[in-house]
Amino acid sequence: MSDTNGSWERKIVTQLAESSLKEQRRSRRWGIFFKLLTFIYIGAIVFIFGDATLSEIKLDEKHTALVELNGVIADDKEASADTIVTALRDAFENENSAGVILRINSPGGSPVQSGYIYDEILRLREEYPDTPLYAVVTDICASGGYYIAAAADKIYADKASIVGSIGVRMDNFGFVDAMNKLGVERRTLTAGKNKALLDPFLPIDEKTTAHMQVMLSEIHKQFIDAVKEGRGDRLDTSVEGLFSGLIWTGEAAVNIGLVDELASSSHVAREVIGEETIVNYTVKEDILARFAERMGTSAAQAISTQFFSLTPR
Repeated sequence: MSDTNGSWERKIVTQLAESSLKEQRRSRRWGIFFKLLTFIYIGAIVFIFGDATLSEIKLDEKHTALVELNGVIADDKEASADTIVTALRDAFENENSAGVILRINSPGGSPVQSGYIYDEILRLREEYPDTPLYAVVTDICASGGYYIAAAADKIYADKASIVGSIGVRMDNFGFVDAMNKLGVERRTLTAGKNKALLDPFLPIDEKTTAHMQVMLSEIHKQFIDAVKEGRGDRLDTSVEGLFSGLIWTGEAAVNIGLVDELASSSHVAREVIGEETIVNYTVKEDILARFAERMGTSAAQAISTQFFSLTPR
């Protein structure tokens, strides 16, 4: 009699456990369904209403054009030369742009990408002499960021902005001692004795280092010449360390000619350009691509949770 009762109880417990697991699976599936449905709904709203920055603004009326340069300046980043130059050309080509503001918040980056943007600004200013371009610094405008800003008609900043860093750097590490301590032998084959220059696992070569220093000095001179050309007599070249890579606050930068005045983008648009309405020409990532990427990531996470959960089924 006791065995029969025990068997009956085990069956009840097993059925309850199976029912509980089925309910959990059902809840997870419905959860995934509703998450995906929510993403589709939000995506539809974003697609319909989210990319209306320029389309909703009447570009046939006078306005101040805005181009934002944010982050590291590099070919594969948001602040690449292609992206910034495209936006600047669009801004200048619109005859209703009363002026262009290049709002910069960048620690610098590639001297090549910075040089491309610098040269294009000079070209656009020459082609459209009646359309001024002003650089407005927010948090930081250093190195390649300042290289670009120097091409503007004027530079504005906040009193606490960080400005300058007119210099060039190349980073490298050395692991020779660590390799020796670990007893690891480096084996590298090259065709050309300098092909493995600055290899962090090889000792420093004085001739190679001297050659690289010459190259850095050439790039530094290009940077200095660009700043001098852009800033002209406004720049106080007698300041010690001006081209050494030092940085200054926006307030101090005004005193040495790195910055013209302290002002924000809205102030420049309203008081300097004379058109308070600002139109943002910054090139943004395609809205569908951005949504698809985010949705794909979330869906992958949801599917991963569903099919690779450690919870028994």
